[in-house]
Amino acid sequence: MTKRLTGMMAAVVLATSATAWAEQATDTLEIETENGALTLLTEVPAPAHLQDALDTIYSGWLFREADTRSMQKDDFDNPGMVFVDKGADTWNAAMGANGESCAGCHNGPESMAGLRTVTPRVDDKTGKLMIMEDYINGCVTERMGLKKWGTTSNTMKEMLALIAHQSRGEIVNVAIDGAAAPFWKQGQEMYYTRYGQLELSCASCHEENYGNYIRADHLSQGQINGMPTYRLKDAGLVSTQQRFKGCVRDTRAETFNPGSDEFKALELYVASRGNGLSVEGVSVRP
Repeated sequence: MTKRLTGMMAAVVLATSATAWAEQATDTLEIETENGALTLLTEVPAPAHLQDALDTIYSGWLFREADTRSMQKDDFDNPGMVFVDKGADTWNAAMGANGESCAGCHNGPESMAGLRTVTPRVDDKTGKLMIMEDYINGCVTERMGLKKWGTTSNTMKEMLALIAHQSRGEIVNVAIDGAAAPFWKQGQEMYYTRYGQLELSCASCHEENYGNYIRADHLSQGQINGMPTYRLKDAGLVSTQQRFKGCVRDTRAETFNPGSDEFKALELYVASRGNGLSVEGVSVRP
């Protein structure tokens, strides 16, 4: 099949699937927690590096149906909170080769507050781009003497949920300059590259067509400030790396592996598109 023909197929898919525009919600994400109400920013001016593409950035929460949005507004109704609790159990467990635990080094999980807002980031010592899963596996292997956890394993996603929860309400602010710049550029290139038989890029859906419907899904801007998310469709947690794999797969392409250098760079770039939004950890999506 020629490139021109596959490009035409992609256009047909979007034209026939994204047939209706629907305004995103305008209500406020105010979450009822055990410590009182917490108001999160879900709509803010686009960061400077996006101003040629977008004027305003929106959390995916604003594109969900009212009943889904309502679930996230109350910690007792949010099914993702179960996995935060599971992550806390793992945090406190004496699971290392010599009985080490996360709590033994870091005390309570609240010590992780703010980390979710600045990752991915470049490690000062190694110069490598690190996602949260890399930091977790560094502790698991180097400090606990265990085999590393799978990037998209349940144990990993539960720990991601616990750590993200500590930064809930704080503002996403990943660095894109200095040592991070070449990784950010790599991720930006990937975001606009068309993949697969359908020749679709991330931008095809989340920049050019957000607000439209594709099948029964209301396309958002693809912000990841709410990740990991409890996805009702899967009845479980979905991480950013896991979702990237699913998106590339849906273009009918050979996908990169979760935790690969490619997906790390893409996560940095996509995270930077949400600079200014609140960390939601853990969000609820359909």
